[in-house]
Amino acid sequence: MDHSPIFLTPVFKDRIWGGTLLRDRFGYNIPSETTGECWAISAHPHGQSVVAEGIYKGKTLGELWKEHRELFGGAEGHTFPLLTKILDANSDLSVQVHPNDEYANKYENGELGKTECWYIIDCKENTDIIYGHNVQSKEELIRMIERGEWNNLLRRVKIKPGDFFYVPSGTIHALCEGTLVLETQQSSDTTYRFYDYDRTDDQGNKRELHLNKAIDVTTVPHVDDARLPTVIEKEYAVITSFIKNKYFSVYKWKVTGEQVFTQDQPYLLCSVIEGEGLLIHDGIEYELNKGAHFILPAKLGSYSIKGKCELIVSHT
Repeated sequence: MDHSPIFLTPVFKDRIWGGTLLRDRFGYNIPSETTGECWAISAHPHGQSVVAEGIYKGKTLGELWKEHRELFGGAEGHTFPLLTKILDANSDLSVQVHPNDEYANKYENGELGKTECWYIIDCKENTDIIYGHNVQSKEELIRMIERGEWNNLLRRVKIKPGDFFYVPSGTIHALCEGTLVLETQQSSDTTYRFYDYDRTDDQGNKRELHLNKAIDVTTVPHVDDARLPTVIEKEYAVITSFIKNKYFSVYKWKVTGEQVFTQDQPYLLCSVIEGEGLLIHDGIEYELNKGAHFILPAKLGSYSIKGKCELIVSHT
């Protein structure tokens, strides 16, 4: 069985809030001037990554998960659990919230819930995000929504490149204009919108809101994530561990030379967000260009990354 690195071709999504940064910064061939999302590592039926080369070329990630579970260390589950995206927020995203597994399974045809996290690749100066709220009860939440008191309801947090935010299900949130983000999330496409600034599409239609479900699933009061990242310095790499929980573990690898690694997880999902280099495995060199996405499967063993580059890496 081949356990070589698996490089993937992303899927792109046009969004009312999207722009051109996915082309301008990563060189992707985007479908429109309002491309908001790169589904980089995805087995979700709404957009599946395809293997770019090697013996599995042309297969979707979903097919690999179904037919070659040994590549993922025999990990269990009907659904590939994670989804990696890059988001170009050229204008504000809707104010939204996601359900947990139990709620989504019951009300969204067996879909997973959506706990996610953001690594801020870049943002305009003085940009913020909507992250949480200021109310203490569901009654207060409903009252402020009915009165349209969004400025008092929503909690805004200043951001800068390199910041990391954990966004568990139940968290009111929104990316704001001028933000480029790598998102690691559960493999779900369920979003409940609270508010969309009364925007209309090119047909003059407002986007659908989902107020009842959104209120249902919102965590009240808001709870901040108190975890701090941990850092391990190797000879030619700095490994920042942002989060480890039942949904995902997420890291940043900053490589500054040739660093040897050992693949000791069922699989690793890797995205090159800056710089370039080489991945060397079994004497074969694979180019790592900015915007490359790949999976390091189980039993890959020892490999090295050579160059100057930054990667966001995750696993379950």
